[in-house]
Order: sequence, then structure tokens, then C-alpha cells
Amino acid sequence: MTSIAFVFTQGPHGSSAGREGLDAVLATSALSDEIALFFVSDGVLQLTCGQDPQRVLARNYIATFGVLPLYDVERCYICAASLAERGIAVESLRVLPADVLSAQALRMTLNNYDRVMTF
Repeated sequence: MTSIAFVFTQGPHGSSAGREGLDAVLATSALSDEIALFFVSDGVLQLTCGQDPQRVLARNYIATFGVLPLYDVERCYICAASLAERGIAVESLRVLPADVLSAQALRMTLNNYDRVMTF
């Protein structure tokens, strides 16, 4: 079976990329068990708790990340360097549990997937 990695690189609410990526993950989860999510650069903000998207007239889709384990999407990785660049503590509460990896370890893990989709 083909393994698929979804890489989130953009912050939430500034564009539709995060919501579209999440929709793609949910649709793909019906077809494959080999799915992993990677959060790098501004994509680490996708998992930040306590967001108030209504203030910018955006839909709150972030909570949907929390139901991914129900769809057997359990491999999630977040870049430690990206967190540090944005002043986010490694121990910060997130809407979805994710393993924090160094940039090098994240690249090595991502290299194990057959297909990579970036949002």
C-alpha cells in the first residue's frame, strides 16, 4: 500500500490551504492506513490551541484536527525548529498530539513516505 505524507506549511486562517489539507487527509484516510501529518514553518500554528478565528471572520476548522485519531490518523510530527522560531514551547498544549522532531529527524521520517502532499 502506498504511504502518504501531508505536509502543512502555512498558518491557519490566512488562506484555505490548511482547511483543504485537512479535507484531503480525511478523504484519504478512507483509502489508506499509511498516512502521516507533518507540520513545519507556519504550519505549526495549525495545531495551536486557543485560536479565535471568528474575530477575523474565518471558520473554526482547527478543532477537526482533534478527531483524526478516530480516522486512524495517528502519526503526526511537528518541527522543533519551527516551534522555536515562532516562540512556541515544545510542551505547549495542541489540538492534536504530535511528536516533536528536529528538522533533520523530520526530513528523515518524511523520506519514508511514497507520496508527499504539501498544503
